[in-house]
Amino acid sequence: MACACSVNEPRCPQQPKQLHGILMNKPTSNLPKRHCMIVFAAYPLSETRVQREAEVLLSAGYNVDVICLRLPGEPARDVYKGVRIFRLNNFLYPRLAKRGGLAGKFLSYLFFFISAGIQVTKLHLGTAYHTIQVHNLPDFLVFSTLIPKIMGAPIILDLHDLMPEFFAGRFGQTGNLAAWLIRRQEKWACRYADHVITVSEHWRQALITRGVTPEKCSVVMNVADDRVFKRDNGKPSVRPEPGTFQLVYHGAMPARYGLDLAVQAVEQLREDIPGIHLRLIGCGEHLPYLTRLVNELGLAQHISFEGLHLAEELPDIILSCDLGIVPYRNDIFTDGLLPTKLMEYTALGLPAVAARTTAISTYFKDTSVTFFEPGNVEDLARVILQLYRHPDALAQLALRSVVFNQQYNWGKTGSAYVELINDLGKKRKLSR
Repeated sequence: MACACSVNEPRCPQQPKQLHGILMNKPTSNLPKRHCMIVFAAYPLSETRVQREAEVLLSAGYNVDVICLRLPGEPARDVYKGVRIFRLNNFLYPRLAKRGGLAGKFLSYLFFFISAGIQVTKLHLGTAYHTIQVHNLPDFLVFSTLIPKIMGAPIILDLHDLMPEFFAGRFGQTGNLAAWLIRRQEKWACRYADHVITVSEHWRQALITRGVTPEKCSVVMNVADDRVFKRDNGKPSVRPEPGTFQLVYHGAMPARYGLDLAVQAVEQLREDIPGIHLRLIGCGEHLPYLTRLVNELGLAQHISFEGLHLAEELPDIILSCDLGIVPYRNDIFTDGLLPTKLMEYTALGLPAVAARTTAISTYFKDTSVTFFEPGNVEDLARVILQLYRHPDALAQLALRSVVFNQQYNWGKTGSAYVELINDLGKKRKLSR
């Protein structure tokens, strides 16, 4: 099933003309600060973290550019909510993504690395950036900023994922040459960057043990954007469809995220819960397999694949459901992963079922999230059925789920992030 990728914002493919009187690489103090982000993904559809960070900087007075992948049908130049987007063609990526494997991933990364390096250098030579932020994967993408760095721009490496754990979890490779190279490139990338950001204290501590100095490493959590994911948004209440028990998952769909387990759990529950329906929002490499599995099990009436959606569209979808699910398997990568989707469910007051991993159970308690044993289909089906049969418990879980977001929210996190970027920008050295 194809992903529905559409952006209903005005397009502006032309680049703004450079202002007269600006000295090359010497922005005047009365002009907005300029920040650039580089990400190996689509924008704004694929990376809500990048979108949140870009928009909060924009609201703080920055001019923000994003260099990203170009999806079929998207313009090369665009403006979305005030953020300038420079989309790069990566003709190798679709073919290599289908082929899979470590070599295919590396080659697709390398092609984008070269293109992004050329693009960010051209933009920086036009009017210098105050700060440049590179999002992984891959870590070595940070080296695409070499020329701007030489010219004085502070470089920030934003580690959404830790690559050694990511590839160990996916490919099961920890002791060969490829694994060694992945560990080394993380070390070199962190040394090269002027500052490193990661998504949880769990991963920050892992980076510190690997040699990153504590003062050089900060946490910007993937908390829910409370401008979007809020219970009272002024709209009419969205309720689940009568006679159904709606489950929802949104986000990426790799094998390690356990969506096949969710499909199997639905198959086990369809007699006990005739109205059960699982809505899968997003795309990913595991999608073709999931589609075949649903057809083989005869679950087309119980499971729907709904493609990608803008972040602004997700709250209405989520609130039309009864239960959010995070069915992760537990491996070296997912054990330390704190999923944004879980925070978004709880921000909206939607009860959630999640795998009991180290990172999730560190931040979420049994009173706010219902846990199941990772990788255990029977246990997942059991807790879903238990909540279905006890609507009072489901309602209480919904009330308690918002506790997390009272402590961790984008209002607080976004302000701290802007302050961090401001401080790093003060260290910029203009080239002569």
